[in-house]
Amino acid sequence: MRVGIVNDLAVACEALRRVVASDPALVVAWIARDGIEAIERAARDRPDVILMDLIMPRLNGVEATRQIMRATPCPILVVTATVSGNASLVYEALGAGALDAVNTPTLGSGGAVTGGADLVRRLHLVARSTAARSSPRLNAPPIPASQPNALQARAPVPAMVAPSETARSGPIIVAIGASTGGPRAVASVLSALPRDLPAVILVVQHVSVDFVAGYVEWLSAETGRNLTIARHGALLREGDTLVAGEDLHLRCTRAGTIEYRAEPVDHVHRPAVDELFSSLTTFPRPGIAVLLTGMGRDGAEGMLKLRDAGWHTIAQDESTSVVWGMPGVAHKLGAATATLPIDEIGPAIAARVRQLAR
Repeated sequence: MRVGIVNDLAVACEALRRVVASDPALVVAWIARDGIEAIERAARDRPDVILMDLIMPRLNGVEATRQIMRATPCPILVVTATVSGNASLVYEALGAGALDAVNTPTLGSGGAVTGGADLVRRLHLVARSTAARSSPRLNAPPIPASQPNALQARAPVPAMVAPSETARSGPIIVAIGASTGGPRAVASVLSALPRDLPAVILVVQHVSVDFVAGYVEWLSAETGRNLTIARHGALLREGDTLVAGEDLHLRCTRAGTIEYRAEPVDHVHRPAVDELFSSLTTFPRPGIAVLLTGMGRDGAEGMLKLRDAGWHTIAQDESTSVVWGMPGVAHKLGAATATLPIDEIGPAIAARVRQLAR
């Protein structure tokens, strides 16, 4: 894996170079000293992953990430001196397309590097995610524009999930999955929802468990909603907005409680959107599933199961996605009832919830 390093501090660059050199599967592609140089180097020689600092002269890491993802997209990891101290910039960078964030390894006086093991682990996770993104199934042809009703015809709502007393038991669930570029997309959707929405909202965002608490605080501030981390065994309650908060798969039981599971342990992502969506197929009341911008295909197959189970399914469109991987696969599989730009998803959720609540 070829790694690009972006940092204006010589000591940080050396620490990162040594971490990369410590693993035979990794090699330094180039080193850039600020955001502008990073954009130029990525355009000339796109690496497999970029380690992006946040605070730099001329152009910071947030804007550099945004421009690279627009022009020559590739996986980007934010590497900053203090993730907690730069929380707002970290989540802006994640919203611009960075995959994750990690503290910069430090170089001691004796030349020893501390904090490198976590960075190497994250780099290998990126490699696995990239391999999953390259699956041949990702390149399935899209539904032709001349067949506007092809998706609706493909998966009609089964009679077994028609409205009934059984189907109406339990709260209405709005399940949202997101990855690359997700923080800003999730914030946009949640901001567009009414505060008194008669539903429980579940969010799975691909982000390291170390940063979930900060992500929840950032989302709460951005949207004006009271978000909390989902806890194992908690009962789903109308009005709650819960975010997956453990290094385990978030699932929902038929009885309407939250559970976390380690299996499947070999999944590229944990928590995985597919696991949440798949668990909801047994929930007695069909709800709404939403798949937002993200690299790879996580959530697409789970969304297809939900559509077949009578759920209303929404994928973000290509024009407003930072990376049209996950929602793009859902669209191509025919898993999405509707494929919409980001500013239409919140109103569409609210309208559907009102229909289901009647």
